[in-house]
Amino acid sequence: MAEPRIEDRSDTAGSRRLALSGELTMAHVGTVAAPLRAILPGGTSLAVDLAGVERMDTAGAWLVHRLVQDWTAAGVPAHVEHAGPDAERLIAEMAANDVPVPCRPARGNVALERLERIGRAIYLAADNIGNFLAFLGQTLVVLAQTLVGRRTLRWNAVIHQCEAIGVNALGIVGLLLFLVGLVVAQQGAVQLRAFGAEVFVVNLIGRSTARELGILLTAIMVAGRSSSAFAAQIGSMKLNQEVDALATIGMSPIEILVVPRVIAMAIMLLMLGFFGTVMAILGGGLFCWAALDIPPVSFVQRLQEVTPVSDLVIGMIKAPVFGIIIAMMGCYQGMQVTGNAESVGSRTTQAVVESIFVVIVLDAFFAVFFSALGYN
Repeated sequence: MAEPRIEDRSDTAGSRRLALSGELTMAHVGTVAAPLRAILPGGTSLAVDLAGVERMDTAGAWLVHRLVQDWTAAGVPAHVEHAGPDAERLIAEMAANDVPVPCRPARGNVALERLERIGRAIYLAADNIGNFLAFLGQTLVVLAQTLVGRRTLRWNAVIHQCEAIGVNALGIVGLLLFLVGLVVAQQGAVQLRAFGAEVFVVNLIGRSTARELGILLTAIMVAGRSSSAFAAQIGSMKLNQEVDALATIGMSPIEILVVPRVIAMAIMLLMLGFFGTVMAILGGGLFCWAALDIPPVSFVQRLQEVTPVSDLVIGMIKAPVFGIIIAMMGCYQGMQVTGNAESVGSRTTQAVVESIFVVIVLDAFFAVFFSALGYN
């Protein structure tokens, strides 16, 4: 290997002539880069003689091009002599691609950019709502046909989903609502003690858990647990083209994948909501017994007096509706998975967020609706 060298052959007339020799490659070009930069533009012209160059790659071509470019920019005519065809091609490619590139895009009108972002978000939200309503309509049609006997209900799938949604969630739902009952009783006792009205803690526990907290917190827990599972399961099937395979052989993906999950979720959320309510009341009753000296018998008697059956009925009415919406959201987001595994993650997250959001919105709607009917 020949190390690159620089030979200054300038004449007395002021014309600069630099002869380069050796290998102008990435491995060796560093030895001549600094000396070339140290030669300042001057004289009447510059000629870069490449007759002695044995090899040249893009690094060497870039070095020669920048030397000629810098001298030309300083007002001194510069050119390359005795370059081979390959060297000329490389230098020409460097010259063609030597264009300024902005480090960051030009900043436009901030107000217009924000308006565009808002408009795009509104359009995407409207498109998402439209697609979900279409999916909801298709699912309700298939569900109605299943209920009237025109389609077969896959009981094995329903039972399997009931186990995954309900039986496997008993522990976490029971523990969560038990602790919530304790917290509600403790905080209520702290506030009511200032008025000497600790006995009304029973009212607070009974009405809040039977009507709102029992089913709402259960639905939120199930949304985070099962809606994400639905989106991930169906999304993985979409990536593996299993959903397309079902449609290809004439089987409805909604009938096989969605309807069993919707039915199982509606049934099991009703049962989980009741179970969670009972566990919250047990937690509150335990605190009243331990901290307020209200025995279990008195607690149960007071609970029956102050908690109308309508509160429990209202909570149980909301449970199947929440269950259907949670299952729909999870299945819908799973059906929207496209491309790669990253889409599965984003759709799973979106399923949980949207499920919880819709559950809370529906709970507020039910609160206003039943209050308007006189069930306060």
